[in-house]
Amino acid sequence: MSKKVFLCAISNISSGHCLEDCKFCTQSVKYGAKIERFYHKPIEEIVKEAKQARERQAVGFCLVTAGKGINDKTLRFVCEAAEAVKKEVEELNIIACNGTASEEQLRILKDHGVSSYNHNLETSQDFYPTICTTHEWKERYETCENVKKAGLKLCTGGIFGLGETMDDRISLLESVKSLEPESVPINFFHPNDALPLEGKILPKEEALEMIRIAREILGNSRRIMIAGGREITFGDEDYKIFEAGANAIVIGNYLTTHGNDPLRDHKMLETYGYEIAKNCND
Repeated sequence: MSKKVFLCAISNISSGHCLEDCKFCTQSVKYGAKIERFYHKPIEEIVKEAKQARERQAVGFCLVTAGKGINDKTLRFVCEAAEAVKKEVEELNIIACNGTASEEQLRILKDHGVSSYNHNLETSQDFYPTICTTHEWKERYETCENVKKAGLKLCTGGIFGLGETMDDRISLLESVKSLEPESVPINFFHPNDALPLEGKILPKEEALEMIRIAREILGNSRRIMIAGGREITFGDEDYKIFEAGANAIVIGNYLTTHGNDPLRDHKMLETYGYEIAKNCND
């Protein structure tokens, strides 16, 4: 494995008004979590965040909206945001994460500067009804297929620590592998008192083992990105995720939870001999 690590940043551009019932997600209105809720972040603020992300050596910048999928209003907003970011920060790979989407919608995003689309399978097909009843797992898989058909790079993964079995975890990874994504985000459940799931943090060694298994199943050509839950799961030993097989991380804050200071992550990478990738093709 290369010693290069890819950095990605997230911009929560439309937050906290999702009508779905995913039990792990504070953005669902059903659970009343105490988070910031807004429909459209100002474009100038999104551009400012993109510039900041690039200054902090991110090569990817993800535009995330809350909700099940893309409607016309969301599509227009994401297209406007992507064009504005691309105009000001050409070096960034723009990723959109806006829920279920048709091939036609995805092609429109591509035409407006989006290079990749993130839509996580979250967990296994069998376990999915346990954590979400308002839409089916197959809709997620079909959206990922649409991403490939539209000519966008696919970013899909899931979340561990929801009460799933090891068989469920393996099933998720096998489903991800079948889609041949460029990047695979791995999240670890971050408990919140408002959510119906038991507030357990996955033990660090168990989490590291899942990264090792993911690398074994997915092979060396996939980018494995450790995203939400990194800080609470690994603490100051998060450098071990790279030894386990990860080669990308999300820097800065997540959608509704705080991340590390990017400068802290830079120092960690330097301390353990890792090089920050200059671009997505590095």
